[in-house]
Amino acid sequence: MHLELLQKSHCFPYVARLVLFLTLLVHVARGQVSYSIPEEMEKGSIVGNIAQDLGLDLQRLKSGKARIYSRDSTEYIELNRNTGSLLSREKMDRESLCAKTTPCALHIQMIMENPMEFYTITIEITDINDNAPSFQRKEFRFEISESAAAGAGFMLGRAFDPDVGTHALQRYSLKPTDRFRLELHNQADGSKNVEMILQNPLDRESQSSLILLLEAFGGGDPVLSGTVQIHITVLDINDNAPVFTQKIYKTTITENATKGTILTMVSASDTDEGSNSVVTYYISDTVEKNVAEIFLINEKSGELILNGLVDYEKVSHYEINIQAKDQGGLSNACKVIIDVLDINDNSPMISLLSISNSVSEDSTPGTVVAMMKVDDTDSGVNGQIHCTINDNIPFALISSSSNFISLRIEQQLDRERDAEYNISVTCSDQGVPALFSSASLSLQISDVNDNAPVFEKSHYEACVVENNTPGLSIFTVKASDADWNQNARVSYILEDSTVNGVSVSSYVSVHPDSGLITAVHSFDYEQLKDFHFRVKAQDGGSPPLSSNATVKITIQDQNDNTPQVLYPVQTGASVVAEIVPRAADVGYLVTKVVAVDVDSGQNAWLSYKLHKVTDRALFEVGLQNGEIRTVRQVTDKDAVKQKLTVVVEDNGQPSRSAVVSINVAVADSFPEVLSEFTDFTHEKQYNDSLTFYLILALTVVSLLFIVSITLIISVKIYRWRQNKLFYKSGANLPVIPYYPPVYADGTLQHVYNYEMCGTTDSRMSDMKFIRPYSQNTLVSQSRLGTVQREKKEQESKYFTKCSFFSFKI
Repeated sequence: MHLELLQKSHCFPYVARLVLFLTLLVHVARGQVSYSIPEEMEKGSIVGNIAQDLGLDLQRLKSGKARIYSRDSTEYIELNRNTGSLLSREKMDRESLCAKTTPCALHIQMIMENPMEFYTITIEITDINDNAPSFQRKEFRFEISESAAAGAGFMLGRAFDPDVGTHALQRYSLKPTDRFRLELHNQADGSKNVEMILQNPLDRESQSSLILLLEAFGGGDPVLSGTVQIHITVLDINDNAPVFTQKIYKTTITENATKGTILTMVSASDTDEGSNSVVTYYISDTVEKNVAEIFLINEKSGELILNGLVDYEKVSHYEINIQAKDQGGLSNACKVIIDVLDINDNSPMISLLSISNSVSEDSTPGTVVAMMKVDDTDSGVNGQIHCTINDNIPFALISSSSNFISLRIEQQLDRERDAEYNISVTCSDQGVPALFSSASLSLQISDVNDNAPVFEKSHYEACVVENNTPGLSIFTVKASDADWNQNARVSYILEDSTVNGVSVSSYVSVHPDSGLITAVHSFDYEQLKDFHFRVKAQDGGSPPLSSNATVKITIQDQNDNTPQVLYPVQTGASVVAEIVPRAADVGYLVTKVVAVDVDSGQNAWLSYKLHKVTDRALFEVGLQNGEIRTVRQVTDKDAVKQKLTVVVEDNGQPSRSAVVSINVAVADSFPEVLSEFTDFTHEKQYNDSLTFYLILALTVVSLLFIVSITLIISVKIYRWRQNKLFYKSGANLPVIPYYPPVYADGTLQHVYNYEMCGTTDSRMSDMKFIRPYSQNTLVSQSRLGTVQREKKEQESKYFTKCSFFSFKI
C-alpha cells in the first residue's frame, strides 16, 4: 500500500519552506505494519491509518480500548480511536533519536482488549537536510618547522554532520591551496578524517605565519557548509616528527569498569635531539566530545586511562585517535580500538501492558486477564528470560514472540471460594549469577447484582438555622449494599418534588457518592418553617436496584432582623418636637416609642432604654412599653430644648437594636418653641423651590376658606387692617404627625388655632400661633425667619389675605 503525504518543514534559516512529497510505505503481515515518515513533522501530522492498514473496524478500536505502547515510555505517536489514524504527538528529530544509525525506526505496539490483541508497528524516520556540518573546535593552531618536507601531514580531524545519507558530509575544501592540500582517510565507522598535507616547503623568513580556511560541505539542496580557521606558525629547524611503534592499538574493557582503569599505553619516538625530541601525547580533536570525556591520556607516559563509565548496552565499541607532538611542532597519530565486554548487570524489566482489575466468576478458561512485556538489555545468555507464577492458582503464563507474555485463566473460577487473587510474576535471566525481577497483580472476582441498598433509617430529621451560607452541609444519609464492587456502589438521588410550588432541588442537593445533603441557598424562617423530600439510594448494578428514605428539614429562627421604629417617624426634612408644659406633673406622658421586630420568640421581645438625654433626671422610658414620662416636676430652670435618644433592643443572641432621637420642648407657648428651635433652620441653605410650594399651599388654603366660610373672609379683612407682623417666607406649613390608631396611649387630641396672612409678594407672609394647647408640634427645618416690622408706608404696597383656621388632632 502506498500513501502520499505533503509535509511542510522549516529546515534551517536559509530556507523558508520546503514541500516534501513522500510516500508512506505500508506493509501489513502477520500483525505487523510499517510506515515511513520524514523527521520534523509538525505535531498532529498523520502518520497513517492503522485501522485501514490492518483491516480493523473503528468500533473495534473503541471497544478494545486500543492504545499505543512504546518500550522506552516516550510517546511520540498517539492513536485517534475515532478515525483510526496514527498522529505525531511532537516533532521528532532523527538525529536526537538515532544519531548516525540507519535506518532510524520507532518500534511500537498497539494493544487491544476483549479479546486482547497486539500489533507491531514500525515507523521509519527518514532524514531531511536540516543540519549544517560543524567542527568541534573553533580554530586549529599548528606550529610547523620550516624544515618540514613536502608531504608532511597534519591531522585536522573531521567535521560532524548529524544528517545521514545524501544529506551527510560530502566533501572538504581548503583555501588558499598554494602550500597545502587535503587528504581524506576512511574510518571503520564510514567517516573520513581530514589530513592537511604540506605541498611546498615553508620559509619562516619570508612568512612566519599562515591562516587557512577549511570548509566542509554537506549534501542536499541547498548545500549547507561549516568553516574553521587554521592558524599556522612556522618554526625553525625541527625536521623529524614523532613515530608511533604501531599505527593501531587494540584493547578490551568490561562494562562498569572502575574509573582510573588503565586501558593501554601508546608509545612514539622522535629522532631529534634536545627539546625537539620530547614527545607529548593527547587525544585528537577528531574524537567526539562525549567520547573524549570518557577517556584521558597521560601526556608524558602515553597511558590511556578510563575517566568515566562505559555501558555495553549503550556503546560497545570505541575508536580513539591519539596524537604525539614534539616540541618543534611536528606530530603524528595512531588509533586505539577499544571493545567493551558485556556482563550480566541488567535485571529483566517487566512492563504491564494491560490488566483486568476484575473478572466475572463465569469467565471461560483461556480468557486473557493480563498482558505484559519482559525485556533484558543484556546480550547473549544474559538476555534470555524465563518467567513463572505462584503455584495453586487457576492461571497460567503463555509466552509469545518478542517477549510478550499473557496471563490466562486455566481453570473455572469460583468467587465464593476465592474473591481475590494476588498473583506474583517472577522473571529471571540466564546469566551467572542470574538476576531476577517480579511484579504483583491483584485480581478481583466480580459478583452479580442481587441486593438492593438499605438505608440506616427510613425517616430522617434535621434542623437548620436560618440565614445559613449556601452550600452548608446539613447531614448525611447512609445506605449500604451487601453486593460487591460496582454492584455495591451506592449513588444517592434527590427525588423530584415541590415545596411551596418550587422544585425541592432549589432548596437542597444530595451528593451522589457520599449522601451528604447540602443547602442550595440561604433559608428564611419568616418564609419557610419546614419541608419534606425523599432521597433514593441506587446501586451500580445492571439492572440497578434502589430504595427510598424520607427526610424532614426544620428551619430554626435566628435573630436577623433589627427592630423597626414605627413612631415617632424619623424624617430628614423636619424636626419632631414633643411639647411638655412647665406645669407638667411627675409621670406626665411625653410620648410613646412604638417599634416592632419581625423575628419570633425571644428574638422579637423588645426593651426600651434611654441612651442619651439632655437631663437624665427629668425623663424616663418604660422598659417594656416605650412610654416616655417625666420623673420629676418640670421647673422654670429646665432648658426649653431637650433631646432624648432611645435605644430599642431585642432579646436575641446577639441582640440587635435601633436608635430613635426625640426633641422635647419644655415650654408653654408656641413662639417660645419657635425661637428656641430657630437654630435648626439656620443651618439649611435657602431653597427657592420652597417659595413656590408655600405660595401654592397658601393659595389653596385661602381659596378653601373663602368659599367655605364668609365669616373667615370678614375676619381676614379685619385682621388686615390691624398691625401685622411680616415674616420672610421660607417655611413649610406645619405637618401634623401621623399617629397609628393602635397606639392610643401616645395620642392626645388637642386643638391648634393659627392666624395666617398671605401677600402678593411670595416672600412676604405671616403665620401667627394664637393658642397652643398641643404637646406635639412639627417645626420645619427649612428657613423660618422673623421679618422686621415694615413701615406703614410699605404696608399699602401689598394686598394681604388673612385666614383664621384651627386643626383638631
